Amino acid sequence: MSNHRARKRFGQHFLTDSGVIERIIRHINPKPDDNVIEIGPGKGAITSLLAAACNHLHIIEIDRDLVAILRRQFTDNRETTGNVTIHQADALTIDFSSLAATDPARVVGNLPYNISTPLIFHLLKFQKSIKDMYFMLQQEVVERLVAQPGDKHYGRLSIMVQYYCQADELFEVSPSCFSPQPKVNSAIVKLTPYKTLPYIATDVDHLSRLVNCAFQQRRKTLHNALKPLVNAELATVSASSLPVNTRLRPENLSVSDYVKLSNFLLSEKN
Repeated sequence: MSNHRARKRFGQHFLTDSGVIERIIRHINPKPDDNVIEIGPGKGAITSLLAAACNHLHIIEIDRDLVAILRRQFTDNRETTGNVTIHQADALTIDFSSLAATDPARVVGNLPYNISTPLIFHLLKFQKSIKDMYFMLQQEVVERLVAQPGDKHYGRLSIMVQYYCQADELFEVSPSCFSPQPKVNSAIVKLTPYKTLPYIATDVDHLSRLVNCAFQQRRKTLHNALKPLVNAELATVSASSLPVNTRLRPENLSVSDYVKLSNFLLSEKN
């Protein structure tokens, strides 16, 4: 198992610090009846503890050499043995609702930095099938996920993730805890999808376009940043008539403000 060399194209950095591994497991606190999905298990450092604790563990790994290692370790060279099922696949193509058909999924992953954001957006499509998510990510990405209005890290990722989830940073992880060591610091984040969304957008795609338009010019006031969208959609609506303070910069508006604004624009358009 130790002969496998980390592959740069898959963004592989294997977690080796037993103290950090145990701390992650304590936060997850897996129970026997949990349906757990682990993305990017690497050499199985966390996998063995998850498999020992829960009745069903799905493993998603794209690297076929690592899949062979994991099969030998957990499934006697088969796809499924006992409570462990191995999926050799790209997590960006997985229908996560199919893995949570009977029980909501708890998702765990040490995510490659190069796909972390698109993978989180992919998982949000299945938020009704997911109980919670625990991810090891680049610290900068975690800061963006949990950022609040007024924070320099606050932006589209913060708003669209927090529309669906409560986002909490748990703790930071040093590069020395990995092999090979990454060049950036990491952190663990917990994302908990809301059972009932606190704010309901009439059209989430429109909300996403609105937020994207606002943050393309984040140093401008909202009045100026949104002119392209307002002019394209509603030539008759002036930015000053919008139901939020247009003198603020995009980073100063809450998730609720953006939902309110998106719904207003759609209602005026219709």
